[in-house]
Amino acid sequence: MIILLALVAAGFLLGFIGLRALEHKLIYFPPRYPEGFPPPHTYEGEVEDVWLRPSDGIKINAFYRHNPASKQAILWLHGNAENIGYGLGQLRTLAKVGVNILAVDYRGYGKSEGKPNEVGVYRDADAAYDFLVKERHFRPDDIVIYGHSLGGAVAINLASRRPCGGLIVQSSFTNARAMTREIFALPLVGHLVKSRFDSEHKIRNVRAPILIVHGTRDDVVPFAMGEKLFEAAPEPKRFYRMEGAGHNDLVEAGGEDFVACLKQFLTDYVPEQPAS
Repeated sequence: MIILLALVAAGFLLGFIGLRALEHKLIYFPPRYPEGFPPPHTYEGEVEDVWLRPSDGIKINAFYRHNPASKQAILWLHGNAENIGYGLGQLRTLAKVGVNILAVDYRGYGKSEGKPNEVGVYRDADAAYDFLVKERHFRPDDIVIYGHSLGGAVAINLASRRPCGGLIVQSSFTNARAMTREIFALPLVGHLVKSRFDSEHKIRNVRAPILIVHGTRDDVVPFAMGEKLFEAAPEPKRFYRMEGAGHNDLVEAGGEDFVACLKQFLTDYVPEQPAS
C-alpha cells in the first residue's frame, strides 16, 4: 500500500510538473509578426498603427479604426491563437456597427514586446482602456469592451474593475480550471494550473449591460460555458445563441444577423451620451 501511494504521489508530481510546463503553451499561442498580417498596403488606409505603454513599460501594438461620425468605441480583445493582423476581417465586420474600434495585441503577440501571462494581459487591456480615455478622450460610458475566447476572460476582468458602457463576450470560458478539465478529462487536473481567469466569478462584478455570444457547435469552448457565464452575469444582459457556429467562424456564420445583433445591443443598452 505504501509503495502504491508513493507511485500515485510520484505520478501526480510528474503530472503537475508537466502540466505547469505545458500550461503557458496551452493558454497562449502567440502568432508573431508578420504571421497573420496581410501586406501593409492592403490595410494602412483603414487603421492607425498605435503603440501603448502598460504599467510595467512593455510596448504594446494596436490598431485604431476611427469613425468620426461616432462618439462610441469598441475595445476589441482577441483570442489566444490570433493577433490583430488575423483580426482585420472581424474589424471590418465590427466597423459595420458604426463605431470607433481599438484592437490590441497582447504582449508577445504580433509586434508587441514581451511574453504573455495572466497579469500581463490584464495590464495590456488597462493600457488600451487608458488610451481611449486619456488619449482619444472617450467617456467610459461610451466604451464597449469586447473579447473573444481568451479575450473574453480579459474583457470580463477589465469590465469588472473599470467603468464602461457595455461588455460583449464571444465564445469564452468560465475559468481556466474548468477549461483544463475539459481538455484533459482527468481527476484533479484543474487544480494543477496556475492561471485562473475566473470569469464566472468576476462577471458578477460588472456594472454595465452584458451581451454573451456563443456558437452551438463550438468544439473548443463548450456552449454550456457560455450559458454558465450568462447565468452568473447580473442584469441587464442578453444571450445571443448562434445556431451551427463553431469557435472561430461565429462572425462569418452570423453574417448580417450578427451585425444587427451588435447594433441592437448598443441601441438598447449603450446609447450614445449627449455632448456636454
